Amino acid sequence: MFQVDWAARAEDELADVWLNSPDPGAVTAAARDVERRLGRDPLGIGESRELGHRIVFETPLAVLYLVDATKHIVTVVSVHWSGPRH
Repeated sequence: MFQVDWAARAEDELADVWLNSPDPGAVTAAARDVERRLGRDPLGIGESRELGHRIVFETPLAVLYLVDATKHIVTVVSVHWSGPRH
């Protein structure tokens, strides 16, 4: 199991996505699902990106994160809307 931490920036971005979403409930559900999945297997989900980052898409979110496998810590660094434009 991995500890999942959210950077302040990611929390602010998630709040902004939630406030501007046509379906805030979907945003909440996606964020919870991503956090659960990251806690279980952060290297088994998502795609690798530059500088050690990984990204996972869980409609309507795109979540950028870093994994410290030696400490079993995942840090969510950024969250963006990836659903249909409204």
